[in-house]
Amino acid sequence: MATKKSKSPRARLAKVIEVSAASDKGIEDAVRFGLGRVAKTVGNIRGAWISDIKVCTTPDGEISEWRVDMRVSFIVNGD
Repeated sequence: MATKKSKSPRARLAKVIEVSAASDKGIEDAVRFGLGRVAKTVGNIRGAWISDIKVCTTPDGEISEWRVDMRVSFIVNGD
């Protein structure tokens, strides 16, 4: 069965991918780093959801690294 293309100029298709990123500076830096890396291969990024935050510590309890797991959404290009 053939499908019809939407004639609505507002119809879009979005895709969501999951990524993990880390930084020794903080949560925001980890998020920015992760989004920057995704942007190198994926265009039309529209948003991200942080699903998990983790810290790695030294044996004496100092934070050595911040890690974030996030879902990144982007608009799929196509005809």
